[in-house]
Amino acid sequence: MNAHTESELLALATSLVEEAADLIRAIRAKGFETQTKTDSSPVTEADTAAEAHILRGLRAATPDIPVVAEEEVAAGLQTAVAPTYWLVDPLDGTREFAAGRDDFTVNIGLVRDGRAFLGAMALPAYHQIYWGGVGLGAFRRDSQGEQTIHVRKAPADGLSVLASRHHADDARLAEYLNGRQIASLGNIGSAVKFVRVAEGLVDLYPRLGPTMEWDTAAPQAIVEAAGGQVTQLDGTPLVYGKSGWKNPPFVCTGSL
Repeated sequence: MNAHTESELLALATSLVEEAADLIRAIRAKGFETQTKTDSSPVTEADTAAEAHILRGLRAATPDIPVVAEEEVAAGLQTAVAPTYWLVDPLDGTREFAAGRDDFTVNIGLVRDGRAFLGAMALPAYHQIYWGGVGLGAFRRDSQGEQTIHVRKAPADGLSVLASRHHADDARLAEYLNGRQIASLGNIGSAVKFVRVAEGLVDLYPRLGPTMEWDTAAPQAIVEAAGGQVTQLDGTPLVYGKSGWKNPPFVCTGSL
């Protein structure tokens, strides 16, 4: 870790998600097949190509930092929890990607001492890049240029909420939202929901269904750098290094 500043690590992750987004767009343009993994989740050439590119870049630049990546874990590679490690989801929202929808992301997060410390995300279909970390701020780059992002104060007329597309009918969501003043509720796939909170477009993203650490580390770091929070339902921090890399239910909030 001493060989790399935090800004250098964040710049590395940001560069790699941008390059992976280019690969994913090229694969989408030429066409691809969707296969099914042993856990019944889908995987495509875009997942594997993006992960291979990211892993080469991280391991070449930071050989001292272990990497935990979704497709390697799915293939049976076991990586021990370390004080500092990378978490990689090369294509979060494969179902969205395979269905021709636009809400999918590339996520690279860095965990330090059990907390999401910094992260970078690409939204390939939107040509948007997000990055941020503890003490580093949160940023977006798109066709309009680069700017700092921040969560917004919740509007007086109620909260704008985004929830999972694939768990839209979960009765726990209605129960969780009961008693809150809700102005709008939308359902989309992938970690896109986090950055919409981080940039102040929505106020709340409750996640009551299953997720993995590589789904959340990068976006959590960005949200928290933008002034928001990602916590378990009881308000305690969402932490990392858990058994099987599995997350409990959590909620992502702006300035409520």
